[in-house]
Amino acid sequence: MPVSRIAIVHERLTEVAGSEHVVEQLALQWPEAEVHTSIARPEGIPGGLTRPPRTTRLDALYHGVLHEKSYAPLMPLMPHAFRHVRFGEVDAVIASHHAFATQAALATTVPVIAYVHSPARWAWDPSLRAGEGGGRAGEAILTMLSVIAKRGETRAAPRLRTIVANSTAVARRITDWWHRDAVVVPPPVDTEGFTPDPSIDREDFFLLAGRLVPYKRPDLAIRAAAAADVPLVVAGDGRSMKQCREVAGPKTTFLGRVAHDELLSLHRRTRALLMPGVEDFGIVPVESMATGTPVIALGQGGAIDSVIPGTTGLHVAFGSDQEIVDGFAAAMRSFDAARFDPVAIRQWAEGFSRANFRRRMQEVVDAAV
Repeated sequence: MPVSRIAIVHERLTEVAGSEHVVEQLALQWPEAEVHTSIARPEGIPGGLTRPPRTTRLDALYHGVLHEKSYAPLMPLMPHAFRHVRFGEVDAVIASHHAFATQAALATTVPVIAYVHSPARWAWDPSLRAGEGGGRAGEAILTMLSVIAKRGETRAAPRLRTIVANSTAVARRITDWWHRDAVVVPPPVDTEGFTPDPSIDREDFFLLAGRLVPYKRPDLAIRAAAAADVPLVVAGDGRSMKQCREVAGPKTTFLGRVAHDELLSLHRRTRALLMPGVEDFGIVPVESMATGTPVIALGQGGAIDSVIPGTTGLHVAFGSDQEIVDGFAAAMRSFDAARFDPVAIRQWAEGFSRANFRRRMQEVVDAAV
């Protein structure tokens, strides 16, 4: 019989991004479930939640002392907060995990299923802390916090009934760092909101879409477009914007954040989407493929699962920054859209639909309990 009494744990609800859409779909699958989180604000609560989330005591500090300016000072306190969540009478807990949510496994005796967006990469991989957090002092703080995160993840991992990874790359990290196996369930993609339109003609530009933040390496795609001397449209904003503008060529256009309708139009009109960073999974490329658009992606991370070379796009070999730039530049210079079938690309993307995600997670939870 399907399990129905579920509690959901998510680390924080301060902005809506890919992991918040996972929580939204979990809440739609189990509409009676309470969502527990450390802190929350209205802008970070996805629309699919049918009831307000339950927060920890940290929420008062976030809204009061910190005035919602930053949650970073609260991060060392999050493991303790999650270890003291009260779930009531439930059959299982689903933890949506980035760094601390699996600590909820230490707060209950019922089975805990962890949906892992990734183990805390910044904690396990020192290279991801370089240049973050405001210089050497910030890096030192992040290093201390990484000790807390790694210790917490290692402590909680044996207590998890089932671990779900959002990609095979994340599953490998879980094996390497937590010494546990994981099943793979890709995250939900809005294949109903991103659709093809055969009446729209493709135009002569490549597209880079999403947040401009260091780990996504937007600078590499922008440098590659300049080297290839091809038009590039950048739709998105973030703290890497200044660096991106500095390395851009004359044929690169920055639009900043755009509304859904404009973004959809860009996906439908571009020759191909660029994905230059190592993503845990990467929602944007699948959104683009849902419109029938091929993707040129770095052949690492989530792109290994989502982009099929020669069918839904191309993989660029991993290497040094300059080698990646050269690889993307070569791919754009020689790109032939006629090699790709938009119908086949769309059919592949439909496998990542929200409905498929909910069905797979129901199966995982039923098997675990």
